[in-house]
Amino acid sequence: QGQLVESGGGLVQAGGSLRLSCVASGRAFSTFAMGWFRQAPGKEREFVAACSWTGSSTYYADSVKGRFTITRDNAKNTIYLQMNSLKPDDTAVYYCAADSGFRDFVAGDEPEIEIWGQGTLVTVSS
Repeated sequence: QGQLVESGGGLVQAGGSLRLSCVASGRAFSTFAMGWFRQAPGKEREFVAACSWTGSSTYYADSVKGRFTITRDNAKNTIYLQMNSLKPDDTAVYYCAADSGFRDFVAGDEPEIEIWGQGTLVTVSS
């Protein structure tokens, strides 16, 4: 099935930066599209960013465009989410995800996403 393990969450002041990491294991994730979702307290989980299996194509939610950057290192089975200019509204549990189809991320088709991590909490204080 495969496993995704996130790290890098924590407490940061508004305007600050954090970098999340997600390490994949158990299967050949280098051919999977990967991405990030988040769920804020009392809200539904929402799409944040995704990249194709080569990393050459990326897609972002409007709310993070220009502030967040997703990258991947297939040699390390790892994806990253660099988050800059953080806002209190970015406070959420961030989930790493993997799917054989990049289109599922672009379409926001969450039920079709095949593999999920356990999440890492990001808290942005004002």
